[in-house]
Amino acid sequence: MKRKLTVCVLMCVVMALAAGSVALGQKSAKAKIPNGPAGRSHVGHLYFFEKDPETWEVVDGGARGKMKYNLTGYEFDFVFNGHGLEPDLDYTLIYYPDPWPGDGLICLGEGTGDYDGNVHIKNVINTGPMPSMADENYPGGAKIWLVLSNDIDCTAQSMIGWNPIEYLFEYDLMMFEDIDG
Repeated sequence: MKRKLTVCVLMCVVMALAAGSVALGQKSAKAKIPNGPAGRSHVGHLYFFEKDPETWEVVDGGARGKMKYNLTGYEFDFVFNGHGLEPDLDYTLIYYPDPWPGDGLICLGEGTGDYDGNVHIKNVINTGPMPSMADENYPGGAKIWLVLSNDIDCTAQSMIGWNPIEYLFEYDLMMFEDIDG
């Protein structure tokens, strides 16, 4: 009797552990993403996802990225890493102020998809505060997107193309405080 009870308990534990590991292995893209600072940190994290342009829902298993940035500073200092993108395509990370076509957008940095579809962009750039007061999202936050370099004109500071299935969009809005103006 005692042996049957022990075997039964062990089977229950094994089944519970197996169910828990399956659940942990299937992280949903819709899970709560910790954008912004952690505690009193001056470093923010912004997560990016491929989104369905008809519903704006995150595409499960789609391309993704993460940007680490300083929340305040004289210049916007960041590192972006994207994964699951197209190899050999040129991408530009932008601050996109609403409304369309994003007049006044800022090109933050450029990178090319490597053989595995990874893009790395690191830069320190004078952006002013984000969002700007002219942005329809002000004061709520700024949109940061990874777009095809051919779809923007950095000199004119505007979108000139629209291929959203090739882009990564922010999971949430972000803020940057320019401490000198």
